[in-house]
Amino acid sequence: MIIAIDGPAGSGKSTVAKLVAKKLGFSYIDTGAMYRAVAYKVIKENIPLERLPEILENLDLKLLDTNEGVKVILDGEDITDKIRTEQIGKKASQIAKIPEVRKKLVQLQRKLGLKAKNAVLEGRDIGTVVFPDAQLKIFLTASAKERARRRYNQLREKGLKISYDEILKAVIERDKTDMERKESPLKPAEDAVIIDTTNKTIDEVVQMIINIAKERKLT
Repeated sequence: MIIAIDGPAGSGKSTVAKLVAKKLGFSYIDTGAMYRAVAYKVIKENIPLERLPEILENLDLKLLDTNEGVKVILDGEDITDKIRTEQIGKKASQIAKIPEVRKKLVQLQRKLGLKAKNAVLEGRDIGTVVFPDAQLKIFLTASAKERARRRYNQLREKGLKISYDEILKAVIERDKTDMERKESPLKPAEDAVIIDTTNKTIDEVVQMIINIAKERKLT
């Protein structure tokens, strides 16, 4: 059983997907973390993008489901918190344009999803590319201003100083990059249920998805 949750940055898909998975007893797979992990490696090791296909052949990347949440382990290092920066997000968006990178990571995502049997996967192309036959496809969205506000508050809570205008600019740029890329552009699957989260709480969105899953007898 696969539930695919897609959407742009700041739409709430990570938080929602985690909670939906927890309430349904499904595995949770954060595909965006995979691209961020590769971006982290590129920045840390100063790897030229043209060498990425070669590097990916021996990529040591694991997503571990723990009591504290999903841990992202790259080359034996826990980078879970290190990959949640604007710099990493921007680089991840650039990397996602590279066909060889998407092909490799999509293979890994499918492998993880099938191994889990029942899973909630979130990203930007889960319902359109990774699992086009997913039993339930959700596309979360929200206004750019609202998504920027959420990201701003999130970073402030972590003690990072950054202006709201900078975040809004980054959100708009990320949307443009993700929607206009040739490989797996960000867009709702034709049969996806679109949910605008702008004026909804996380709990409301989670309950909406669970209700849809129950209506379709997926739980």
